[in-house]
Amino acid sequence: MRTFFVILLAACWTNTVCWAGETTALGENDEPASVKLDDNAQEPAPREWLCRWNSPGKPAAPAAEFNRHYPTNRLPLRPTKFVALPLGSVKPQGWLKDQLTIQANGLTGHLDEFWPPLVKTAWKGGDGEKWERGPYYLDGLVPLAYLLDDSRLIAKTRPWIEGILASGQPDGWFGPAQNKDRWPLAVAMKVLTQYHEATGDPRALKLIADYFAYLHKAPPDWPNKDWRGVRAMENAVTAYWLYRRTGDPNVLKVAESIHKNSRNWTDYFTNFPWTTEALRTGSIPYDWKDVGMTAHVVNVAMATKYPGLWWQQSGDGRHKEAVYRGWASLDEHHGQVGGRFSGDEHLSGRRPTQGTELCAVVESMFSLEKLLEIFGDTAFADRLEFLAYNANPGACTPDYWAHQYDQQANQVLCTVAKRQWSTNSDTSNLYGLEPHYGCCTANMHQGWPKFVAHLWMATHDQGLAAVAYGPSVVRAKVAGGTEVSVEEITDYPFDETIRFKLMSPEPVEFPLHLRVPSWAEGATVNCQGKTEPAAPGQFLVIRRRWSPGDEVVIKLPMKMRTETRYHDAVAIVRGPLVYSLRMGEHFDQLKRHHPTLPVIDWSVHPTTPWNYGLLLDRHNPERSITVAHTGKPGQQPFAQETAPVVLRVKGRTIPEWKLEANSAGQTPASPVESQDPLVDLDLIPYGCTRLRITEFPVLADESR
Repeated sequence: MRTFFVILLAACWTNTVCWAGETTALGENDEPASVKLDDNAQEPAPREWLCRWNSPGKPAAPAAEFNRHYPTNRLPLRPTKFVALPLGSVKPQGWLKDQLTIQANGLTGHLDEFWPPLVKTAWKGGDGEKWERGPYYLDGLVPLAYLLDDSRLIAKTRPWIEGILASGQPDGWFGPAQNKDRWPLAVAMKVLTQYHEATGDPRALKLIADYFAYLHKAPPDWPNKDWRGVRAMENAVTAYWLYRRTGDPNVLKVAESIHKNSRNWTDYFTNFPWTTEALRTGSIPYDWKDVGMTAHVVNVAMATKYPGLWWQQSGDGRHKEAVYRGWASLDEHHGQVGGRFSGDEHLSGRRPTQGTELCAVVESMFSLEKLLEIFGDTAFADRLEFLAYNANPGACTPDYWAHQYDQQANQVLCTVAKRQWSTNSDTSNLYGLEPHYGCCTANMHQGWPKFVAHLWMATHDQGLAAVAYGPSVVRAKVAGGTEVSVEEITDYPFDETIRFKLMSPEPVEFPLHLRVPSWAEGATVNCQGKTEPAAPGQFLVIRRRWSPGDEVVIKLPMKMRTETRYHDAVAIVRGPLVYSLRMGEHFDQLKRHHPTLPVIDWSVHPTTPWNYGLLLDRHNPERSITVAHTGKPGQQPFAQETAPVVLRVKGRTIPEWKLEANSAGQTPASPVESQDPLVDLDLIPYGCTRLRITEFPVLADESR
């Protein structure tokens, strides 16, 4: 048992935890059982003051009260650290709005016009696909439409939504009559929650409530061998969303029943079975049976949040611990640069030529968004940005008309050929409409919109939190109910300066929480002309009486750093961006899928060497690398030719490093010798590359 002290401060610029309350004893799992406002505590007079959580790398401090403006967890659920804002509260700006507009003009905005699974979908009354692809597509289309206020896209969603709302049965079941599986309904409910937040349509809330009433009466049907069972806790996302709005205790009974009668992911992550040794001995089951489903990369990506979701109801520290152990185990045994883990359908180790399915990237992002909301840990936000700004764009062409099923950190050839995948096919790393299989074609669309929607969250001290960074504007209620807007003006992650400008109808006092990433050594914050240091790995909180037009500027120095990767290779990281070798890329058209729209399957071949070792001081990389800012992000922010930041470094080709099984061969052990000429190399953001080397050997020259 430890004692947690809650201290009321009336001073500004302090390194102490700052909120009003009383001393509260923590339980054995180190979580506050309850936190109440001290009735005798006095709020300080309106003035500028700033406080910081004093535990770097720890979650934001527990709330002393509950947010009064947005739905929060009711008893007996434990409170989340942050409160998700309704869809539409956060809107993209700057280059991020350009990126979402590209998506609207690309596959997301047109896929249902020509792709057979969507054109004839049973979700709109057709005789075609009746399972997950329609809901997957909507899970990205709906938030994209409302984030952009795009009338064309909103109109496109209506037949889908009306079809779903009209499909409800007297017993509470819904969806296509041909479908008897619960799994696609779990995805459809996530669509309806977002639609309800954006529109307030009461029919969506009723359909969701009716379905949970059905689940309450129906016997459990969550077999481990089927998708609906291995992913059963995806229903908990909507269950807790519904309970926050209705307080119906039967909803929690459904969540409990699902948890008890489906795959035990808490035990799985606590005692992770698919280790490096299991990979070496061939023990990982590369099949679609009961146990093999636990090695499926998308199942695992979804499941990383399941123990955390259930923790809200259980309060058991084992479930929270399982979340952290799970991510640590995935990093240790299957971790890839940029926050992802491998899975070229099944978990496949740390070699930089193993693939990661795009579905796993966007589902990992959503899992991290939920975990960030629940636990408030900056580490989840750091990883979320790594995925959003690296793996997410890296698997798509800059115009968002083509995508990969599997991406590789060291990806030097994208062709129809056999590779060392676990179970995927020869087409898996092509850029195209439907390489290998169509699930990613349907599911990829949620990545960017949900990321934007979760950039900001509400706080229990009636403030706002910038939990991840990108150009945006948030409009939300604070303090006693005043609606304010905060514009976030930045080119982040390509630039280290973020400016916040507040607008409100009148002066208002509320706290503004700003995340300081763990990598941001030397960060500073300037509030109305006063600059102070900001410690990394925590949330910094500014509480003051804000006037319209007030500004805050936070600078997050992007010091160069290296990561030691598989086979002692090195990866170069700056801020939230991973940097890869700029290679010559030649696209060959393999198949055209539409007479007028640019829907094409592409192979990609290198036109320049890729087998370089770097002349690098891996402990002090800034001695070896120079940074060039080449301009602001272009209209296609992740196009290779307009990469906003370029790192310049020297290297030599390593003749013995060659292709193996149509991928880059085993990375030569560092330090490596080469007598080839020393040349200048450009490294650009991973997301700007379609071909790349990201994990490099280091030349022996560094020790001379």
